[in-house]
Amino acid sequence: MSSTGPPVLPISTVQSTESQPPISVSAFRAFLSRLNDSFRNGISQRRPWPELTDRSAFSRPESFSEATRRIRKNYSYFRINYLMVIGFTLAFSLLSHPFSLLLLLGLLFSWVFMYLFRPADQPLVIFGRTFSDRETLGILIILSVFVIFLTSVGSLLISAIMVGFGLVCAHGAFRAPEDLFLDEQEPANTGFLSFLGGAASNAAAAAVPAVSATRI
Repeated sequence: MSSTGPPVLPISTVQSTESQPPISVSAFRAFLSRLNDSFRNGISQRRPWPELTDRSAFSRPESFSEATRRIRKNYSYFRINYLMVIGFTLAFSLLSHPFSLLLLLGLLFSWVFMYLFRPADQPLVIFGRTFSDRETLGILIILSVFVIFLTSVGSLLISAIMVGFGLVCAHGAFRAPEDLFLDEQEPANTGFLSFLGGAASNAAAAAVPAVSATRI
């Protein structure tokens, strides 16, 4: 008489899948690290603020050509300080308009979480519909145009930048640069707009490797 063992119950093993973060953390940290290094490098090149606000160095320009000459030379010397002045003006304007600040932050977070640092294996799903990368990019572009040009955000940004630029031009025209000593080996394209172009290029260079890592 053969004895049969107890029946073996089938046991289904369910593998626990860890929930992935909504963004590529490593790429985002690398981007922030490079951006922080670029910011620290730029801040380290600023001139002393007492030298910028020295009252004894202010005088009225004799002519318009004299004012433009002063502005060009002061731009070359105080370009980091001038950029910070415009940044402070822009920050003050945004802080005094919380609704516009929230719109800009929401737009920024939308780009970060929905496209720039979203893992490639996690498609965007909204209300049960899956969006491709091309569709996501189109939605974000339309959203950016709407927020910047069809709300008060665009006029606020333009007015704040114009006020900051006006302050910079006024300081550059009335601050006599005779006591400023520029390095003769400094490149000629050290103007304010050239600095902005260099800063934008550095930011783009820092963003491209991080974004590419999320798409591999």
